[in-house]
Amino acid sequence: MAKKVRRKPEEEEEPAFEFPAFDEVGFVTKEFELTYSFILFCLFAIVLGIFAWVLTTQGISGFVPFGIGVLVLILTPYIVRRLRPRSSLFTTGDWGGLLAMEFFGWLALWFVLVNVSATL
Repeated sequence: MAKKVRRKPEEEEEPAFEFPAFDEVGFVTKEFELTYSFILFCLFAIVLGIFAWVLTTQGISGFVPFGIGVLVLILTPYIVRRLRPRSSLFTTGDWGGLLAMEFFGWLALWFVLVNVSATL
């Protein structure tokens, strides 16, 4: 029968986990920047939705407003980075959430306006 290997008492003790210090100023700064950027992205979505609706009601194919909208979606993060230098604090997930909100907000507004104008 095999014997157990004896360990020294120092090896058995695991170091206690310590939470890192919470940076309140950094947290509040990032959340403020996210809020400001969220407002900018909402404004871009509203403008894009109205612009796409105007193009659609003028008889232009739906592919043109969609292409312009996608182009603006691609350019929006660069515009926000120029307007808000502290946006460098954002992670990839923050940018993804803002872009998804702008995309779906733009499409929702465009479709609602087209449907309302079609029923009038």
